[in-house]
Amino acid sequence: MGKLIVIEGLDGAGKNTLASAVTEELTARGAYVIGRAFPRYGDDIHADLARDGLHGRLGDLTESVNGMALLFALDRLGAADELRKDIASADVVLVDRYIASNAAYGAARLHQDADGEIVEWVRALEVDRFDIPVPDQQLLLRVPVDVAAERARSRESEDAARARDSFESDDSLQTRCGRVYEQLAERNWLSPWRVVDGAGQVDAAALVDAIFVRSG
Repeated sequence: MGKLIVIEGLDGAGKNTLASAVTEELTARGAYVIGRAFPRYGDDIHADLARDGLHGRLGDLTESVNGMALLFALDRLGAADELRKDIASADVVLVDRYIASNAAYGAARLHQDADGEIVEWVRALEVDRFDIPVPDQQLLLRVPVDVAAERARSRESEDAARARDSFESDDSLQTRCGRVYEQLAERNWLSPWRVVDGAGQVDAAALVDAIFVRSG
């Protein structure tokens, strides 16, 4: 039975880059790693609908925090059986964004903190009702909001297909979301968290040691 490790953080924090580096390090050590990412744009209708909402193509549905959160949750529900198979066959399943992302952005949109109603609503929906696998470890890639925003803008300028959505382009939302992420990490919400400084280049070897060696 493998470990389900999740990387969380703001848009532009560098989650995909970190996932690639950790995967490379683990693979070099002989581990079998399966990588996943949410939302599953292009592979799941709920994810694609959520993307439409983020780009203003779903009318007033986008204004509903619970409605958007439900679409993201349904995307994970559709992948739950596959995730369970991954966990059974791999040493590590490394996921870019997961349940905590839904909680953090929902709370940020409603100007709530980690003790707010939407965070509990997301947990009850995704864990209790949908029975989506709970992570063994969550990594918060901590990056200053201005740094994350600049990375997102740079990514957008280099790739027309990566145009920023309404969440990514809202610096105030990103700031509030960052605070909720910090609170979720402090509370070890759903599972143990580890905060990783993502302002510079992350030492993947040291991080792997911290997660898999020092923690036993």
